[in-house]
Amino acid sequence: MGRIFEVRKSTMFARWDRMAKQFTRIGKDIAIAVKNGGGDPDNNPALRRCLQNARGVNMPKDRVEAAIKRAVEGKDKTNYEEVVYEGYAPHGVAVMVDTTTDNTTRTVANVRMHFNKGGGSLGNSGSVGFMFNRLGVFKVKNEGLNLEDPELELIDFGLEEIGEDSEGNIILRTTFTEFGNMAKALEEKGITPISSELQRIPLNTVELNEEQAKEVFELIDRLEQDDDVQQVFHNMK
Repeated sequence: MGRIFEVRKSTMFARWDRMAKQFTRIGKDIAIAVKNGGGDPDNNPALRRCLQNARGVNMPKDRVEAAIKRAVEGKDKTNYEEVVYEGYAPHGVAVMVDTTTDNTTRTVANVRMHFNKGGGSLGNSGSVGFMFNRLGVFKVKNEGLNLEDPELELIDFGLEEIGEDSEGNIILRTTFTEFGNMAKALEEKGITPISSELQRIPLNTVELNEEQAKEVFELIDRLEQDDDVQQVFHNMK
């Protein structure tokens, strides 16, 4: 199968504290998972995925347990809503912003401000969504697994593509509708992913020069620093 396309991240300038952002993001995911399926990971697949992702970014165990406890005991009264925003960065680059918020009025105002100050524009729902395909992406340690090994039998569970990342980990990609089936299949085979999440993969990409790309990265950086923003996807090559 083909190599997996990975959206290029900025290496041109210093980024803010990614680890703190990842912990906050996972904390929100835990709150949503517990609210929808309870605090027992054995009976809550979504919570199990949160725990996998927490381990993947080395989130402290006590912080994970505290997040679960708050959600189970109802101490966290925050009602989170997942909202997607779409727009354009400079030079016609399409951008999709996944947020988790307890105040959509605040979030949309902030996202619009980030787009405007970054030289882009916030669009309507559906304005760029058709340019992306939403897929499930699982990162698995390469511990003797053969990428072409038919014994994995993962095609029957929605496997679309398999490849390796820059660190040698195996990346499994599946359709959005088969995300749950793939997670279950890996679990049954005793394969624990480093991370598992839904991503928005561009169908076509835009190539820019270095100066233009820097402008786009500056907008993406602004968006990623917002507390309500979970992930930002774009179609810049």
